[in-house]
Amino acid sequence: MDDIEPVYRVWGADNIAYGPVGLPSLVSWIKEERVTADAWVFLEAERSWQKAAKIPELKMFFQSQSAGAAVGGPEPRPGSAASHGIKPGSLRRMKVFADMDDKHLESFLQYMEILKFKQFGDVVRKGEHGDAMFLVLEGELRARVIIEGKESILSTIQIGEFFGEISLLDHGPRSVDVVANEDSVLLKISTAAFEKLIAEAPALAAPFLYAVSRSIVSRVRTLTKRYEDSIHFARVAGAVR
Repeated sequence: MDDIEPVYRVWGADNIAYGPVGLPSLVSWIKEERVTADAWVFLEAERSWQKAAKIPELKMFFQSQSAGAAVGGPEPRPGSAASHGIKPGSLRRMKVFADMDDKHLESFLQYMEILKFKQFGDVVRKGEHGDAMFLVLEGELRARVIIEGKESILSTIQIGEFFGEISLLDHGPRSVDVVANEDSVLLKISTAAFEKLIAEAPALAAPFLYAVSRSIVSRVRTLTKRYEDSIHFARVAGAVR
């Protein structure tokens, strides 16, 4: 039992417990200033909460660090949407984030990237490997397929909507092209970032996954209804003939 790596959880500034993580990951969070001296850390082995700076194996890492917030603190992660000045309120127009408060949204931004596309720019192409989903922050896009050299538009993707969630979950190839109808700003959640979110903060990932699942179910119901209607129409047309 003495050889088992200690396990920790960190109480974040957003009231979300991050973890469980091992000592190397926790030390990495401290060096990134995501965990500070005043952060509450739960030691699984002792079943108790302690201030990070009071834990013997962590003390040395706080000698030059001032007290501050816990996980997801004031310094956004480099390259994240938060580091580009995107505010939590900007996500309010997206249904998948409707049940999250501002603190949770601020933390979620740490796991997303911001991408900008010019009009007519390709966002994804049919057949390429899928490793991310996208949410539309600004602009408009279209999902299309090319059949016998002609474009068929399957749907228009507006502000607040998202796409690519299936490839995010199964890592399969893209089923359609997605092209920007106008200059657009998207938020990207990569597979790596999504897996990191689930590992670090499952309580933060749960409402997002639930909202995405509800959207997928709604789309399936709509497609099923269209399929039923098309069969009914074909049978009626055949009977008329």
